[in-house]
Amino acid sequence: MKILVINAGSSSLKYQLFDMDKKEVMAKGICERIGIDGSIRHTGNEVEIERNTLFPTHKEAFLSVVNMMTSGEGKVIDSVKDIYAVGHRALHGGEIYKEPTIINEDVIKTMMDLAELGPLHNPPQALAMKACREVFGDDMPMVAVFDTAFHQTMPRHAYIFPVPYEYYEKYSIRRYGFHGTSHKYITQRYLEIMDKAGKPEGTKIIICHLGNGSSLTAVKDGKVIDTTMGLTPLDGFIMGTRCGAIDPSVVTFIANKEGKTPDEMSDLMNKKSGLLGVSGVSSDMRDVQAAARTGNMRAALAIDILVYQLKKLIGGYVAAMNGCDCVIFTGGIGENDTLLRWRVCENMQSIGLYVDFALNEKVKGREMEFSLPDSKVKAMVIPTNEEIMIAGETLELVGK
Repeated sequence: MKILVINAGSSSLKYQLFDMDKKEVMAKGICERIGIDGSIRHTGNEVEIERNTLFPTHKEAFLSVVNMMTSGEGKVIDSVKDIYAVGHRALHGGEIYKEPTIINEDVIKTMMDLAELGPLHNPPQALAMKACREVFGDDMPMVAVFDTAFHQTMPRHAYIFPVPYEYYEKYSIRRYGFHGTSHKYITQRYLEIMDKAGKPEGTKIIICHLGNGSSLTAVKDGKVIDTTMGLTPLDGFIMGTRCGAIDPSVVTFIANKEGKTPDEMSDLMNKKSGLLGVSGVSSDMRDVQAAARTGNMRAALAIDILVYQLKKLIGGYVAAMNGCDCVIFTGGIGENDTLLRWRVCENMQSIGLYVDFALNEKVKGREMEFSLPDSKVKAMVIPTNEEIMIAGETLELVGK
């Protein structure tokens, strides 16, 4: 069976077509600059194609994806009828959607209603769902897989914010968590590696999903007990352009001093802070590392902040779970940045974590343990695969 996975942004549309019988990617690509002067990059049938194409809306992008998959050198299927179902990445399901959900008009409307909680993601994802139905037809089963779903097992004391309780009752203001599809994939893969698939009782892991957006999650007995991102993906620790958790008074102080509106402050904290804001160099960790190596003190400071915050959070989650079996690194930075992993894991003897420097240097983008044999807490890299997770959950739900 063939499952198409869609990850839509405001001006982009990423896609992968899976053959679920073989667990293989048949085709993948991205439509960029939707609404401007678009282009599509498509890989299928071992051929890579790049073409400039106008995409006034997501609908035209989907039409181009269909054309690429069904004709020309990159053809991999005869028609959209060969596709069993479409799985969509969905950012924020609030307290309404706690598991993968069949998409209908109500789901699309609710995604828009939740736009305040996910302003950068929910609206374009809802529009992409609507456009997909227009192109593929109402008969094509579509599933929304929510980033927030895996975190729904958090206990109330972990997700309720200590503001007047009425705001939770009126507006559902609480910790939701994100990157849930990635954290779920890593959890399941770890259990498979440890021969504990289907029997997670007694396991305690900390997952460090590190990329331009980053989050840590504590998973006990296969269930999330806490995660760093909150009401929105802004909470947690320093990221590419996001500030993470800060004293709330910083927000009002800057707003008053600079005469900034709430929307302008949100833009400052989401798009101009983090590694970019501190280093003044870039939001990309590779650029920041390179600047630090040339003696740029602000770049070095940005990295020091990230390392320090990660150590604090890992230690806190070890305390919250009363132990830890493994600290797992994933995401673009977590899988590939050997220096950052080493700095986070060194001097963590108090929790029983000892890593092998040479092994760590060998781990780049591949699944591997890099802790010493006598380390009480393991350290591992497990590359994430959110797309295959979405495809699997789509197939399971539609199959029911």
